[in-house]
Amino acid sequence: MDYRSSEALAGSEALVGPRSEDTLPSSVSAAVKVVIVGGFGVGKTTMVGSVSEIRPLTTEETMTQAGVGVDDIAGVERKTETTVAMDFGRISLNDQLVLYLFGTPGQERFWFLWDGLFEGALGAVVLLDTRRLEVSFDAVGRLEERAVPFVVAINAFPHAPVYPMSELRAAMDLPDSVPMVDCDARDRGSSRDTLLTLVRYLHSLTTVTPETP
Repeated sequence: MDYRSSEALAGSEALVGPRSEDTLPSSVSAAVKVVIVGGFGVGKTTMVGSVSEIRPLTTEETMTQAGVGVDDIAGVERKTETTVAMDFGRISLNDQLVLYLFGTPGQERFWFLWDGLFEGALGAVVLLDTRRLEVSFDAVGRLEERAVPFVVAINAFPHAPVYPMSELRAAMDLPDSVPMVDCDARDRGSSRDTLLTLVRYLHSLTTVTPETP
């Protein structure tokens, strides 16, 4: 990540404020916090970056020898950077509704940050890599513990095995009520559709008629 000192920003650039395209439209009347979760290397930073309408905030750092023997990089050996705090982006679904997106770090040594990122979240997207389903088990467990509704998105990776949704649902031990969708985190339209699936699911939960005792 490129850091610039306060001295370097002491000129006019530091006084400009947000870019016009980053300013929240005055028509917005509701904002929802959404977290993008999953194991190491499943595409969380990619999804936030592809779909965000503002310049995304990332906290990616170069992976070094210090992580050898600590971080499990099986299946993602070519990955050279990792999120050490969070990713942040924003997307307007319409003139009134905005989603604030928070991507969680994937390595176990940074999981202590998850509770803070989950705080106030209305829902979540769990990203899956079919080559490494097990890396997202803990994300699902933590969301269930905190009663945060979520959808599961099967991210597209080259040469990744393809399984029927029913088999993936069984492997993740997910109830039929949790939506599962295919997704390409690199594609803005696909990522947006995944978020729309989450919003529809959240809306359905608010409109369920309670059973009469």
